[in-house]
Amino acid sequence: MKITYLTHSTCILKIHEKYLLIDPFLSKNSFFNKKFLFNDYINKYIKKIDYILLTHAHYDHVCDVELFSRKFNNVLIISNYEISNFFEKKGIKTCAINYGSFVSFSFGKLKYIWAAHSSIFNNGIYGGNPGGFLIHTDEGNIYISGDTSLIYEMKLVPIFGKLKLSILPIGGRFTMDIEEAIIASEFLQCEKILGVHYNTFEAIKIDKEKAIKSFYDKNKNLILLDMGKSLYI
Repeated sequence: MKITYLTHSTCILKIHEKYLLIDPFLSKNSFFNKKFLFNDYINKYIKKIDYILLTHAHYDHVCDVELFSRKFNNVLIISNYEISNFFEKKGIKTCAINYGSFVSFSFGKLKYIWAAHSSIFNNGIYGGNPGGFLIHTDEGNIYISGDTSLIYEMKLVPIFGKLKLSILPIGGRFTMDIEEAIIASEFLQCEKILGVHYNTFEAIKIDKEKAIKSFYDKNKNLILLDMGKSLYI
């Protein structure tokens, strides 16, 4: 399994030659556009997308869904019922899920997981319950929390199977901060964490070296990837 970090909470997972784009936020991301020419960047790092996974409806997680659905004709959107319905009305192929059972796909099986946050589109349309994704494959299991505070339900996640990696927000204010993400990793019984949702905006600035040390002191491995860099698990 290969994970490429693009920016903010946007990542690409490669599982069995299938490519899963998580929460695309590129074209309207001013932090991103200060560093890279948008078209050059996406052409370099996003050559194929089979699925787009959306944790909730906030613009910094969904703003490029239509862009990538046009670029990759057969892409399938996976999200909660309300978000799926919103994009289906735009002629985009979707698969609606909610808090419930695992659902099988070509890359493995996926479960929509609880999150404590909010979810609304920029135009005011309700975006349903926010969530995360638990992905089980024969290459390992991964948990993508989405934007969330620390919640006790995270203790249920390892009941379904041992995690190789958890992707957690660490910027604070709107989501968990460093200390809460460490507690979350303990709830999840997961030693390897990919940190996301930090440093994009002034309100979620962190000290990266201090964050890594804080996890290390608790026998956890916090990974903070540069934009466009990949991790193999």
